[in-house]
Amino acid sequence: MAASLVVTVVGPDRPGIVNRLSDVAQRLGANWAGSRMANLAGQFAGMVHFEVADDRADALAGALAALESPELHVVIARSAAGTKAPAMRRVRLELVGHDRPGIVRDLSGSLAERGVSIDELETHVASAAMSGESLFKVKAVLAVPDNLPNAELRRGLEALANEMMVDVELS
Repeated sequence: MAASLVVTVVGPDRPGIVNRLSDVAQRLGANWAGSRMANLAGQFAGMVHFEVADDRADALAGALAALESPELHVVIARSAAGTKAPAMRRVRLELVGHDRPGIVRDLSGSLAERGVSIDELETHVASAAMSGESLFKVKAVLAVPDNLPNAELRRGLEALANEMMVDVELS
């Protein structure tokens, strides 16, 4: 039997953080099953999914927790490796609109009301080509319940887009 540990690490970006994580995993026989990492405002933000034998999960968690320092924060979540989410289809969403506070809140609230989960979310602010105004851009992968037809999801998001004065595309 295997255990899954999802580890989140945040701290000032510097060389060697990923190497420290992978070294701990390798020493304890863990498999680096997946990860997402980014530099946001000078901070390293990383999430890693490790799979490890049940009898080594506590040792791995302890070794990863030992990486914690005043400048590096480590959070560990543990679950059974075989845990599966209910069947949902994946839908890609792109949103572009004038930057303003509340876009993510409004979008995520509308999705949650429909039972849609956000699997991946990438956002950034960019200058509009002609006007130079700040545009807020969203790329997301959504997990949509099988009982929510695409047409109904599209109608709900188009209504939200009109209200927020943004453009939304689903694929």
